[in-house]
Amino acid sequence: MADNAQPGEKSPWARGARQRFGTLLAGIWGSVTTPCPLCEARSPAGRVCGACEGDLLRVLPEGHRRCVQCALILAQDDTCPDCRFLRPAFDRVVAAFDYGFPGDLLIHGLKSQLRFTHAPALARLIVQAVQAQRLVLAPPFIVLPVPAAPSALRHRGFNPAAEIARPLARWLGGDYRTGWLQRHQGARRQKRLGRADRAREAASLYYCGRRLDGCHVVLVDDVMTTGSTLHGAALAVRAAGAVSVNGLVAARTPLLDGDRQPGPATS
Repeated sequence: MADNAQPGEKSPWARGARQRFGTLLAGIWGSVTTPCPLCEARSPAGRVCGACEGDLLRVLPEGHRRCVQCALILAQDDTCPDCRFLRPAFDRVVAAFDYGFPGDLLIHGLKSQLRFTHAPALARLIVQAVQAQRLVLAPPFIVLPVPAAPSALRHRGFNPAAEIARPLARWLGGDYRTGWLQRHQGARRQKRLGRADRAREAASLYYCGRRLDGCHVVLVDDVMTTGSTLHGAALAVRAAGAVSVNGLVAARTPLLDGDRQPGPATS
């Protein structure tokens, strides 16, 4: 019987077989347990254990809230210093946890110790946060990792944001694309800049190599410090035609005594 497939397209039978194989593979993988990357208790493959997940995704301290746009933890009556300073080009950011112990061990393990199994664990935590914070991503949407600085790429040999974004896109149902968002050569690393300089530099830090007219875009990064990097990336995709821009990050660096905690080389 003809399956009415167009030239160059997979037939309905082939698509169905691929879906069944994917479901079977997911079932097999879901039955595998591995040591939790934080405490080494047995946990589903590619995830932290339930106890560690609860610690990372715990509720906010009493009397605090998150900024509805950039996810910074604030006292109930405080205004967000980052959004007031930046006026972000992104719509909203969801962070899985705040940068600090024990979540910083996952970030450090991926970025500095090449523990690539931490990337899907971080992606799973972001999925949990998206569900808990009820962020609705308008389908279809494109998932773009924030490009790493060239010096960081030379040092590590990979982009941590891309390692997280790849499984994250699959689990959220997005269309993962790498190389669409680019970083201008010669730009200074954000790590060495203060808040004002970060904001000025980020405004022209990125560009999009193709049009995104009418697209919904999700930007993914490992750690968000002031929001300037995501702001610059959002400016680039909006200039390319994106109609909505949300950010998903593993960790958000909190404020400490009115200033920022020391953080990793990040946005």
